Amino acid sequence: MKEISESIEIEAPPRKVWPVLVHLRRHPEWNPVVSQARGVPLIGSRLKARLGAPDGRGVRLRARVTRYESGRTFRWVGHLGVPGLFGVEHTHEVEPLPAGRTRHVVRQRFRGALVPLMGRVVDEARPSMMEANVNLKARVEDAQGDEAARTAA
Repeated sequence: MKEISESIEIEAPPRKVWPVLVHLRRHPEWNPVVSQARGVPLIGSRLKARLGAPDGRGVRLRARVTRYESGRTFRWVGHLGVPGLFGVEHTHEVEPLPAGRTRHVVRQRFRGALVPLMGRVVDEARPSMMEANVNLKARVEDAQGDEAARTAA
């Protein structure tokens, strides 16, 4: 097993961050790895995603939601190709911070017989996780700023 994680602080409360995380169809708008995503993030439900190029040359991922605590944690487990060869457990955690801020932690645990042979793929996932976190932060904070401007007007 190999695990990687990244976190970021967002200048918005968890109630503003959470809806962006669980609206799977819109992940391609801010997550550089996801070109398509479908499903409902509820325990036991199935998710489908295409990772990589938006032109259809990416990799298909099928997953099952294994944990869902509204406003706090969302985890799915999936595999690429044949189960048992290369699987991933992907977790989003939203933690409230003082002054209406949020910490978002994204974690991936890779399992399976091919993990030792796919070290490069695993290592290349970290920069994408960092970019997704930066994009998530910008998306939420921009929306928060837009909302504040509409309220002030």
